[in-house]
Amino acid sequence: MPIIQVQLMEGRTDEQRAALIEELTDAAHRAIGAPRESVRVVLVEVPKTNFGIGGKTAKALGR
Repeated sequence: MPIIQVQLMEGRTDEQRAALIEELTDAAHRAIGAPRESVRVVLVEVPKTNFGIGGKTAKALGR
């Protein structure tokens, strides 16, 4: 059972998160032949205040 964990900055819509889960599931199925029903995807959203880019928080940079 493949488990794919993705950390990303907060702010995506439900539709975007669902699309990412679907695409990652399809990729695992194609790449390693994993049955789609066995693929697990975990999205971990990081608050912009906890996401650093070039020494600044993403929030401070307006991202």
